[in-house]
Amino acid sequence: VSAQSWSIPFTIPINNAADISVIVIYFVVVLAVGLWDMLSTNRGTVGGFFLAGRSMVWWPIGASLFASNIGSGHFVGLAGTGAAAGIAIGGFEWNALILVVVLGWIFVPIYIKAGVVTMPEYLRKRFGGKRIQVYLSILSLLLYIFTKISADIFSGAIFIQLAMGLNLYLAIIILLAITGLYTITGGLAAVIYTDTLQTVIMLLGSAILTGFAFHEVGGYDSFLEKYMKAIPADIRYNTTNGTAAIDEKCYYPRSDALHIFRDPVTGDLPWPGLLFGLSILALWYWCTDQVIVQRCLSAKNMSHVKAGCILCGYMKLLPMFLMVMPGMISRILYTDVVACVVPEVCKKACGTEVGCSNIAYPKMVVELMPNGLRGLMLSVMLASLMSSLTSIFNSASTLFTMDIYTKIRTRATETELMLVGRLFILVLIGISIAWVPVVQSAQSGQLFDYIQSITSYLGPPIAAVFLLAIFCKRVNEKGAFWGLVIGLVVGLIRMIAEFAFGTGSCMKPSNCPAIICGVHYLYFAIILFGISIIVVLAVSLLTKPIPDVHVIHRAGRKPKAYLVQLAAIKQDLQDLHCQAEETQGCCRKAYNWFCGLEQQKGPKLTKEEEEAIKEKLTDTSENPYWKHVVNINGIILLAVAVFCHAYFA
Repeated sequence: VSAQSWSIPFTIPINNAADISVIVIYFVVVLAVGLWDMLSTNRGTVGGFFLAGRSMVWWPIGASLFASNIGSGHFVGLAGTGAAAGIAIGGFEWNALILVVVLGWIFVPIYIKAGVVTMPEYLRKRFGGKRIQVYLSILSLLLYIFTKISADIFSGAIFIQLAMGLNLYLAIIILLAITGLYTITGGLAAVIYTDTLQTVIMLLGSAILTGFAFHEVGGYDSFLEKYMKAIPADIRYNTTNGTAAIDEKCYYPRSDALHIFRDPVTGDLPWPGLLFGLSILALWYWCTDQVIVQRCLSAKNMSHVKAGCILCGYMKLLPMFLMVMPGMISRILYTDVVACVVPEVCKKACGTEVGCSNIAYPKMVVELMPNGLRGLMLSVMLASLMSSLTSIFNSASTLFTMDIYTKIRTRATETELMLVGRLFILVLIGISIAWVPVVQSAQSGQLFDYIQSITSYLGPPIAAVFLLAIFCKRVNEKGAFWGLVIGLVVGLIRMIAEFAFGTGSCMKPSNCPAIICGVHYLYFAIILFGISIIVVLAVSLLTKPIPDVHVIHRAGRKPKAYLVQLAAIKQDLQDLHCQAEETQGCCRKAYNWFCGLEQQKGPKLTKEEEEAIKEKLTDTSENPYWKHVVNINGIILLAVAVFCHAYFA
């Protein structure tokens, strides 16, 4: 599909001083924050680059967790699905309120005690062997490309192309070059601080647009009433060219559009799937995904981890009101475009025959925002796109460097690991650009459903293995490996079948056999999770138990042999050792400074001092006062999650 055939017939006139000034100021401020952090943090070690030196406090951690999760795909995808099907998609966001508590209180303490930098590294320490670590690293990198990178680039490109009038690929290359610059040079600390700034920009801009939208529609009560009457004017129950008739229900909003919990059989998002299937996907994403967990591992202590998770949880309340409901209002205000059904009408309105719900949010920006604020909204899209991509680039670099490259080069030096981590980001940027044509042709339906369905086919086996690794001592390496492999095969069968037959739409149902595609993807996630658990347990029970040296318990003391030296600790200590003075030219010194590779010199630490540093970096103790504070707030957050689900059920 060429960029020309995919283009949208309307444009955002970013040709006035107010809009351009806002965009320029945005870029200057973001780059200034990134450069400031480059100068103020230690980027020259593995621990400094990948874990921000374990020095982060709670508020940038919470903001970065939110910004890493909320990409431009959320603005386009959540608003589009809200316009098409109502508020139930907001339940995907509120599920996170519960899982961030599980992350901070159960999973992160175990990861810290294990002394790991990456999630595959944890499985290697838990089970022994290397094949699970390498397998999971490769699978995670593929998931990043198939879902996170592709969806964010696709949805971000909609805004960029409309606003700037640039060629699609030129706009993407410019954005990726900027995001790659401060990710490559600044490491995780730069990403976290810029994420914090971009979170403020995202929330401010989207809140302003939401205010305009509710004012335009006449308030909340009017919004509820008018949405159920948002029916396009062009209704054709029988097409004129001899093709199949379009079902009457395709034109009307769903009767259950204002409810989160929907019929378990006929619902587009059945409530058992939303509660249980989605929780499995959220367990994979929030508790085992490198992008998320890496931010928590950068915290200075456990209380900051928990407080950051709580802050992220409260911010996850907002997408329902800042993205889903504005998308529904867009259907009210621009019904004939956003809610179009007839293929030729949709093709004329937005460039695709399947439907135009994905332009619900951009359409509102075009029509509602005045000069200056329109530039702010473009900055919001850039912020969400860039914050998500930088997080993925940094975490993907960590996975490749620590879990794959170190297996190829077992004696890689500190400088070599730093260079490889940065060069891999460039490779990932190249792959991202090459994947854009595939994304253009694949995103014919609702974007957010595409993201969630892919994770339903690939994520549950990973969630099953991590859950059993923590709570079931008897699980061994063979069981975990074959659970992952068989789960992947089953998930790929479903995913490949859907790509081959298509997911279909209200106008044209899919021809995929019901035995394969007839099960809702959230139900499929539950089935796949169950299959993976059964395989893991069966193989583990039929094979030799794992040695106790690999088992780590949250409340217990780690076996002495389990204290394998962290790569980050090892490299941090090496940096403190005396190193021979080396004569360097000006160009070499400038290059080392730019990439954070300048060597640090200091006295060699004693064995006792090294042990003290290791103990500190794997410490999960908390100040009793702050422990009670974060525990109480965690309970309050869970209560808020229950209330929100019950109120909109």
